[in-house]
Amino acid sequence: MKLRYAVLAVATLFATSLYAQTTDADTATAEAPKKKEIVKTGYNFGPLPAVAFDADKGFQLGALLNIYDFGDGSMYPNTRQHWYFEASFFTKGSQLFVVSYDNRFLIPGVRWSSALTITNDKAMDFYGFNGYMSHYDHERVALGKDKENLDNYIYTPKYRINRLAILFKSDFVGNIWDKKLFWEAGYHLSYFKQGYNKQGALNLDKINKNKKEEKMFPADEPTIFDQYRKWGLISEDEAWGGLNSSVRVGLLFDTRDKEGAPSRGIWAEAHLMMAPKWLGTTNPYYRYSATFRHYVPIVKNDILTFAYRLNYEGSFGNDTPYYVLPYITTMGQTYDRDGMGGYRTIRGIMRSRVQGLDMASYNVELRWRFVQFTLWKQNIAFGLNIFSDGTMVTKGRDMSFRGEEQYRSEYEAYMAEGAKADRPHITVGGGLRFIMNQNFIVAFEYGLPVSKFSKDPIIKNQDGKGAFYINTGYLF
Repeated sequence: MKLRYAVLAVATLFATSLYAQTTDADTATAEAPKKKEIVKTGYNFGPLPAVAFDADKGFQLGALLNIYDFGDGSMYPNTRQHWYFEASFFTKGSQLFVVSYDNRFLIPGVRWSSALTITNDKAMDFYGFNGYMSHYDHERVALGKDKENLDNYIYTPKYRINRLAILFKSDFVGNIWDKKLFWEAGYHLSYFKQGYNKQGALNLDKINKNKKEEKMFPADEPTIFDQYRKWGLISEDEAWGGLNSSVRVGLLFDTRDKEGAPSRGIWAEAHLMMAPKWLGTTNPYYRYSATFRHYVPIVKNDILTFAYRLNYEGSFGNDTPYYVLPYITTMGQTYDRDGMGGYRTIRGIMRSRVQGLDMASYNVELRWRFVQFTLWKQNIAFGLNIFSDGTMVTKGRDMSFRGEEQYRSEYEAYMAEGAKADRPHITVGGGLRFIMNQNFIVAFEYGLPVSKFSKDPIIKNQDGKGAFYINTGYLF
């Protein structure tokens, strides 16, 4: 099944990508005899069916549109402005709508980026806090998927929660020194609706729809979210979500040779996120983040590149609401990506598997662009990569019991199954990429968690069994 999806996505994305149009004449660069690179000018349109597969979300159907403005070509492969539109639906119940805009010239000397994203997850992953401290019953999940076994109902909903997330942002970036050191400032507004009608984690009527009676998730079986509320690990004040109104400020150091697919340079950022009560935030918090990315050319002309990213997400105090924790903080032309685990964060482990007040992560890649050519006035390349990703909680949420005494015994049984503290969650994997005009990139990747091979029962199979992704862009 996965192979059929992959073949369909490759055929669709490749065929439509080759016919992206430009409104101005294309001009060869001075390096054309060596690299056969075409300098793109004017507007380039990339309408595509969003046909993809994500192990966390299922099969994706939708549409997306990229509009690149290269102007006179003097900034190529970077753009003067870029629009992105997407509407996607996933077979596991998620919906995604994105509108984003990036502009380098509207405000003199300042880059302005804005985005609106809406994600509606009928069954968002929720495995608890502090990584391996929260036990994942992979054996019961596997038994529940056995269609021949009528004694085990489907157990996956145990680790799911209904979630609606609406995020808006407007960021500004300006030069401080030599177009390498920049200031960043922005306003971010988000709304999270967690759970179903403040009754529980899920709409069980929808979850159980079209399932055989013996496989339906029973109404008297609590989800992890429901249990966390009973045990006091999630307070009623934050359980159902809320409004976040925040200001972000930061510094950016950027020496990349290009943005879409860099092969040399440093891209480093440090941010402060302030969401006080007086700004309208339901559950106020203050956070910080630091990210260092480095691109090292091993073989010039983009042929072989070593790249890595180091990230730290931290909280001031212990009051950050749980629904904010999965996100990796970004500013500028990108928008926040959720789920520490998944294509945009740690490939190969389950989405949102790792949540804590402070989290450290790394991504290491070796990127080989094994063929480059021009076709129908488009710069085309194919690349392979191998990678290792990792993350762990360095400062956890308070997991001490704060519920009614009648629930203490089940809480203690649950905590006894998990680790005493989190450990590194590490994955390895590889992938293939189709690259057009240095900006439009289609990725096919597979990641495998190292814990799958562990002999330690505390962590074995706690991160899942691996994941396959079809998506766009490089991870970083």
